Amino acid sequence: MRKCNKFISAVVASAMVLAMAGCGGSNETAPSQAAQSSQQEAQSSQAADNSGAANDGAATGGQFVIGGIGPMTGGAALYGLAAMHGAEIAVKEINANGGINGVQIVFLPEDDQHDAEKSVNAYNSLKDQGMQILMGCVTTTPCVAVADKTAVDGMFQITPSASSTDVIENDNVFQVCFTDPNQGVASAQYIADKKLATKIGIIYDSSDVYSSGIEATFVKQAETLGLEIVADEAFTADSKTDFSTQLQKCQSAGAELVFLPFYYTEASIVLTQANGMGYAPIFFGVDGMDGILGVENFDTKLAEGVYLLTPFAADATDAATVSFVKAYQDTYNETPIQFAADAYDAIYIIKAAIEQTGVTPDQSVEEIGNALKGVMPTLSVDGLTGAGMTWDASGAVSKAPMAVIIKDGAYASVQ
Repeated sequence: MRKCNKFISAVVASAMVLAMAGCGGSNETAPSQAAQSSQQEAQSSQAADNSGAANDGAATGGQFVIGGIGPMTGGAALYGLAAMHGAEIAVKEINANGGINGVQIVFLPEDDQHDAEKSVNAYNSLKDQGMQILMGCVTTTPCVAVADKTAVDGMFQITPSASSTDVIENDNVFQVCFTDPNQGVASAQYIADKKLATKIGIIYDSSDVYSSGIEATFVKQAETLGLEIVADEAFTADSKTDFSTQLQKCQSAGAELVFLPFYYTEASIVLTQANGMGYAPIFFGVDGMDGILGVENFDTKLAEGVYLLTPFAADATDAATVSFVKAYQDTYNETPIQFAADAYDAIYIIKAAIEQTGVTPDQSVEEIGNALKGVMPTLSVDGLTGAGMTWDASGAVSKAPMAVIIKDGAYASVQ
């Protein structure tokens, strides 16, 4: 049986760790290495308790066992921790309200450190613990590796935030986030519609499928809309600490806006170096930049006025967002980012699919997977990251993007 007292202890420990790391209110601070280590211990404690419940549930048919995979330590930990926390909030809510068709959920988080091999190891570990459905992975490269495994096993997989189209090549995988091509198109459309600039510079990671995929569709759409790309500068994973050359080319070409389709760590370096050379264009990012306010030792004043295209804004006033943000802040002592909202929605999407199909925990992984993937194109789900979310047979989601701007050290919605 599930040991609720140890689960609560793990959650409290997680919140204390984040509080000691200096996180609070709307001011996000990336976990230090020590905090990440303590956080991982709390997560591992919870997973250990839940794994016993998972094995019991698998044996008796009494519980749905959902696994979660993402980076909870390492350079991308901010993403993974947010996703696991968002999922945990959803699971707690659903269980408190009677579960799914009267059946409780066990959620088992595993750390992959944003590494494909470790992600596959995490997947195999979760299978040993009785996982029936996977919520993950959080980042693209690990997700592609694991998707090949879930396809073989016939397991239903929904990723909150792995956005490459490579992730959904198999018919058992679905996305909560926008695909990379959609992010590029929507970003160019927003810049043109809002007349933010006409001369655009781009800095992107040519060694990363996420970044290069967005860049390619952005360029194509920008040209269609009459935006002038005056500089299109690449870097690679081996050269992601010095962006002075790329910034200089954008500045010399007269770029009024610089598009940054990559992750928050590198984006913080770009903003710091741009400030050092006196270059102050509009900076525009995508969902990977969400989390920049939590980068350790980054002067968040440099992010003032930065735009992000994202499906979630923590300052939204609708009842669902207000309730989620409060629950998240009360539990983890920080404001949720998009990755938390994506994972929260992923759990509720799983719930909707199970309710629609009527599958039960005593069915095989493949039986559950076939039923859920079959019903996904018929669903319409209202979530934190989109109203009336739908999916086509490819696994891609359809929902409206929104933009936020960083203002006074926090994310603020813009029209």
